[in-house]
Amino acid sequence: MSRARVARRIATAAAYGSGGPRRLGGAAAGLVLTEMRYARWRVGKGADEDPPVAEGIYGTAFAASPGPPWRLAMLGDSTAVGLGVRRAGQTPGALLASGLAAVAERPVELHSVALSGAESSDLERQVSLLLTEPGRAPVPDVCVIIIGANDITGRVSPARSVKYLAEAVARLRTAGCQVIVGTCPDLGSVEPVGQPLRWIARRLCRRLAAAQTIAVVELGGRTVSLGALLGPEFAANPRELFGPDRYHPSPEGYATAAMALLPTLCDAVAVWPVEERGEARRRERLLPVAEAAVAAAAESGTEVSAAGTLGRRAPWALLRRRRRRPLPEEEGGHQDREMSPSPSP
Repeated sequence: MSRARVARRIATAAAYGSGGPRRLGGAAAGLVLTEMRYARWRVGKGADEDPPVAEGIYGTAFAASPGPPWRLAMLGDSTAVGLGVRRAGQTPGALLASGLAAVAERPVELHSVALSGAESSDLERQVSLLLTEPGRAPVPDVCVIIIGANDITGRVSPARSVKYLAEAVARLRTAGCQVIVGTCPDLGSVEPVGQPLRWIARRLCRRLAAAQTIAVVELGGRTVSLGALLGPEFAANPRELFGPDRYHPSPEGYATAAMALLPTLCDAVAVWPVEERGEARRRERLLPVAEAAVAAAAESGTEVSAAGTLGRRAPWALLRRRRRRPLPEEEGGHQDREMSPSPSP
């Protein structure tokens, strides 16, 4: 069965609660799980279990600009939280808020409900916190979700994992949010996982990422592939792009992921420069959504978004390869002082 058909079956099973590919079975599954559990155990050897709080206002230099700040929310797992970094400005949420503020020349208010260790099943709680918790700011303009790695290590069936994600995306879209999902990272690049299990882990992650893309795009969201982006680059430069625990990204690794997500984030709220939109159009392909999803799962930083329905054919999708935009920097190579968070009102 082709990879596109497998991904479609998983997404269909998630939508209708039917069967479909579930989990790797037998000895291979046990070996992968053992390796992944060892990798997760290593987290406690080097990572700070309490990541810095990054919520607040970014881009205060643009406070005089017309209109209220953009409202950006982060949901997902430890990668969305930024586990392993020491400064708030190094977290992916802060990097994206800073980048969006710089491109839009407008402040950005960042909120995060992501949780280290979360599986896709936790997204229901996170969305509820974001949309219904008393005292929270109005509904976000755009939400970024990074999820899936813990579903792989926790042996959650792909159909259940995608079902939880789809329900979260549907709620956010109904509430009026733009939604961007960074799909399942490539756990085959984690150092404690050896061959041939790396190949198995990579296959599982790409399969989940493709199914996530189908579900998200068909609900009107967008996806950006983190798996192929983080995999080869992390594997080639593990000492630079992995953090002290050899499992989570370093500040440089999170910046690499944020650079891949930033163009899609800016385009979702219509502030991406016109000339760069034109460049993206020249590098896009129109494909059936399942084929686009599989292609994206295997290529660095590739975006997939809906392209409507042509006649009676299945929904189509746009596969875009955007140019990564450098993030705002300060003396010392990190965020500009004016981009650091101010407390939320």
